[in-house]
Amino acid sequence: MNTSELQSALRRDGYVASDDLAMALGLALSLGRPLLLEGAAGVGKTEVARALSATQNTSLIRLQCYEGLDASQAIYEWNYQKQLLSIRASAEDGETGKSVEERIFSRDFLLERPLLAAITQPEAPVLLIDEIDRADEEFEAYLLEVLSDFQVSIPELGTIKATSRPTVILTSNGTRDLSDALRRRCLYAYVDYPDRATEMAILKARCPDVEDRLAQQIVGFVQDLRKTELEKTPGIAEMLDFAAALMGLGIADLTDAPDVLHATLVTLLKTQSDQAHVTPEVAARIAGKAA
Repeated sequence: MNTSELQSALRRDGYVASDDLAMALGLALSLGRPLLLEGAAGVGKTEVARALSATQNTSLIRLQCYEGLDASQAIYEWNYQKQLLSIRASAEDGETGKSVEERIFSRDFLLERPLLAAITQPEAPVLLIDEIDRADEEFEAYLLEVLSDFQVSIPELGTIKATSRPTVILTSNGTRDLSDALRRRCLYAYVDYPDRATEMAILKARCPDVEDRLAQQIVGFVQDLRKTELEKTPGIAEMLDFAAALMGLGIADLTDAPDVLHATLVTLLKTQSDQAHVTPEVAARIAGKAA
């Protein structure tokens, strides 16, 4: 599948990819390399993995990263309760020793977490490692074996090699620097806020019933709003919520009902200071420009 074909396939599944992003995705698929997507929150990085899994007609396995994430939560852990029950049952039957140990440390007692689950699927899934910058630096070391050789070492079982090689998408909001070792194992693309034409295409793809004039106003309003000094810049998801709210309220023109327009900004502005900053007068002025 070439770049234009991949773009078309993604668009059919509701994701409008830029030429650069489509090229990066195409290379990641053809080379079998993980793809690191970096950019501000809300630009659609996570949605890339969802759309790609739909395009590839395969499952999506997501690992949400956070501070304190460790191997037992990301790769595997033993089902301790099931092991204890098995030990008690074996003791009642008079069974002890090595045979019991071998049984309770078998695959039947292993809980697969996202990283291990991703490499043991019969068909290659899309593995989304979301917001890797939120995890501790130490956790990145756990990823290296998986991303380098697509295998997991379990002391009690040995090395489990991939039965299928997942397509790996990592996302980062840039809250901390990632290690050089991790970056070297990945292809890289920076995902920025979309330009006006791209955001129009996204809106029309997700809200096909929106009138052209209102769509132009919505995109113009949101794009101008992003240029103001805000704590939390509204992303694509917020833009779509804004559009849905306006359509649901029957608004055909942003300048028709300033009070309603300002009330719907709850879909775009997510902090008290941002809502205080964008007064009804400011919102009306931005809407006037967008019209």
